[in-house]
Amino acid sequence: MTAHPILAALRKHKAGTFLLGLQIALTLAIVCNLIFIVAVRMQRLHRPTGMNEHDLFVVTQQYIDAPTSGDAAALQKLDAMQLADLAALRSMPNIMSATTVTALPLSEGNITDSIALKPGQPHGLGRINVFTGDAHTVQTLGLHLIAGRNFNSIEVAHGESRLQSEPALVIVTQALAEKLFPQGSALGKPIYLGGSSTPSVVIGVVARMQGSDSTTSGSEAWDSVLMPARVAGTSTMYAVRAKPGQLQAAMREARKALYAADPLRIIPPVRRYDPEGIAPFAQWRRVSYTLDQLSAQVLIVICVILLVITGIGMTGLTSFWVRQRHKQIGIRRALGARRIDILRYFQAENLFIASGGCTVGVVLAIGINLMLLRMFQTDRMPLWYVFVAVVMILALGQIAVFAPARRASNVPPAVATRSV
Repeated sequence: MTAHPILAALRKHKAGTFLLGLQIALTLAIVCNLIFIVAVRMQRLHRPTGMNEHDLFVVTQQYIDAPTSGDAAALQKLDAMQLADLAALRSMPNIMSATTVTALPLSEGNITDSIALKPGQPHGLGRINVFTGDAHTVQTLGLHLIAGRNFNSIEVAHGESRLQSEPALVIVTQALAEKLFPQGSALGKPIYLGGSSTPSVVIGVVARMQGSDSTTSGSEAWDSVLMPARVAGTSTMYAVRAKPGQLQAAMREARKALYAADPLRIIPPVRRYDPEGIAPFAQWRRVSYTLDQLSAQVLIVICVILLVITGIGMTGLTSFWVRQRHKQIGIRRALGARRIDILRYFQAENLFIASGGCTVGVVLAIGINLMLLRMFQTDRMPLWYVFVAVVMILALGQIAVFAPARRASNVPPAVATRSV
């Protein structure tokens, strides 16, 4: 089949051809970028935090009889109360380990700070996530220590309700270590936090520890530092690791153990995670990514709607053209055209229009992605997304015109003898 008959027919329907091609181009450009955004959201939903999430749960509690003066004696008593709670939790038969933390990955509560390789640089090399922990934090969270060593109990500072800005020792993530020291090991190397002139020596490297912001993309999501500190306060948060298969039982018993250690406390809801005040970390993860999951679902629905509307447009326009060309189709049948020839003609005609629309759509899709990249610092879309979208649009066009094209192929040759 030559292109000349198709071009001649389309010249008589310039408006319809142009509008359908424009619709195809816009659909391709929008759907292509939406699919890429959904893919980024889904990758974010499944990226690991670096922790043993299945056996981990979180307790937030507040002392009623805690001192609030802030002097050395009050801070010492608060620290003693925390240690008593930790001892009670660790003594339970279905708990493997417990630690006190100020924040956890995806908890929206950790502090960010600048980091540098030279003293006195207020902005440094960028922002990092800062977490506190003790000698039990690595084991409790299930962090994988790939180099160096953990903190020991002597190195863990404790005191007032703020983070140390210049810890003597720190543990960093592998992503941060490779970024700071790409030519060698980070162990034993000094780093400077918050523009400080006092160095913090790296004594350990963990494989991964995600920050609190679930929207952070790239390797920056794992640029984290763990410092040895146990912060005293009237409100505390404990991360507890249950033995495998004992999560629910450990959560029930943890409440009893804490109230037995000190009944003058309240265990309020863990933010929006759990009305009981004790929540599995898996629930924290689901809530943290609720917006990403919802936005991905909405974007998928928009893609489906756009594709359905475009498919209906292709079907409707082809049906209209079939009705207009009834007599011409009958003449072609009378001159020897087979049904398959008529079917292929309308499919080729749609393929021609769709190909033109896709050509314009590819340019628009790349342009929209570059605009989003410049305005919102999104990721650059790989070209294979464009290829997949083109194949999808072309396949949609062939499916959409099949029914009206088949009706056209069923036009009998006798129609050619009827008057218009």
